[in-house]
Amino acid sequence: MATATITQQKANWWAGNARFINLSGKLLGAHVAHAGLIILWAGAMTLFEITKYDVSQPMYEQGLILLPHLATLGFGVGDGGQIIDTYPYFVIGVLHLISSAVLGAGGIYHALLGPDVLPENNSFFGFFGYDWQDEEKMTTIVGIHLLLLGFGAWLLVAKALFWGGIYDPAVASVRVISEPTINPSRIFGYLFGWFGNQGMAAVNNLEDVIGGHIWVGILCIAGGFWHIFTQPFDWAKKVLFWSGEAYLSYSLGALAYMGFLAAYFVTVNDTVYPTVFYGPLGLSTTASGVVTVRTWLATSHFALAIVFLAGHIWHALRVRVIAAGLNFQQGVVNYTGMPEMGNFDTPVNASDITLNFLKYLPIYRPGLSPFSRGLEIGMAHGYFLLGPFVKLGPLRNTELANQVGLIATIGLVLILSVCLWLYGNATFQEGKPAAGELPENMKTGKSWSEFNAGWTVGSCGGALFAFLVLTNSSLFF
Repeated sequence: MATATITQQKANWWAGNARFINLSGKLLGAHVAHAGLIILWAGAMTLFEITKYDVSQPMYEQGLILLPHLATLGFGVGDGGQIIDTYPYFVIGVLHLISSAVLGAGGIYHALLGPDVLPENNSFFGFFGYDWQDEEKMTTIVGIHLLLLGFGAWLLVAKALFWGGIYDPAVASVRVISEPTINPSRIFGYLFGWFGNQGMAAVNNLEDVIGGHIWVGILCIAGGFWHIFTQPFDWAKKVLFWSGEAYLSYSLGALAYMGFLAAYFVTVNDTVYPTVFYGPLGLSTTASGVVTVRTWLATSHFALAIVFLAGHIWHALRVRVIAAGLNFQQGVVNYTGMPEMGNFDTPVNASDITLNFLKYLPIYRPGLSPFSRGLEIGMAHGYFLLGPFVKLGPLRNTELANQVGLIATIGLVLILSVCLWLYGNATFQEGKPAAGELPENMKTGKSWSEFNAGWTVGSCGGALFAFLVLTNSSLFF
């Protein structure tokens, strides 16, 4: 408990839910409130889209987000995909708003009145307590999530079989799916590309879609009970990391995978995402220049998947670093005992080849005067800076491209020379020791001025040499 309190005090508000990593009660409140915000958005956006919906225009041209999904489920849809009744959308929106209020109240309760840390005992409330390192409890939580996912899949099955059916683009009408595909070889064959190289996205009939959800529900619920009533295998205990941040990285990785899959699915499939609601297949605009709902849906899923994947990699790396005994909050300490100048010795940066290569660079090479160092470094920079100005400049397609590129390069190196002068005046002051790992003959203001002079001459000369080579290239080829 003391550790948890310290963690909360040290973290600022911008740390988000990370402030509650050791406060299970507060973290529960944050999750409940977050769910309330999501449902609030869904309800409010549904009502907003109803006010903007124009029955005289195609749904996919109106920038709608939620109504196409509700129409696909068969709510308020008539023959030909025509929306004949928006009242079901109104009811769904209001139900979401009411649900968001209940969840919001729960979030406020746990944030302000509930215990900071949930108890871990055999009582009802104790069931919700947990310890990140308790593998059995963590897999129980995984099992509960799988049960919820399974029941969610079966809700779609129930809607298709018993509660009015769903929209079938093959017949352009809402129909009950009375004979869903149960054959496992047919359903799981999509995973192996038996019905096309698009995999699951190759599905072209609702019988297979609903049959697939039946199997998904079976697998999720069976997996949920398995994880609830069993303990992780020994290999899983050794391979997996058991911490709050590790679970976050696993979740982000799963979300990224689902995001990429959803983006691909909506782009190529018109059975689950009918064209009458989402627009033509592919990422495109309509004849009137409007971006289709399909395009928005696919690109948003893809962009979010990229963000989730980056988050997964970031947090996974942090988990592994922390497990290795390193703490970046304390800094990386090197042999000098200065965290801000920390360095890791690796086979790359500490090998003899790397050290000798660096040793003989102009800035470190023994025996060079400050002017010679600047001259050599400047020549290399000036020579390579010319090309981008010539090939990417605004006059690149004119006869003056080389000349303008030379002028621009010289202008840039002169600006850099001024920057070097400013750096020297700020760094090399009387009574102030020189910072960094410069050679001994480069640690005074006078030597830095000589280095800057060499840089200016060398960079201008290197640019001029590159200009002459480029202008007279016909003499060499």
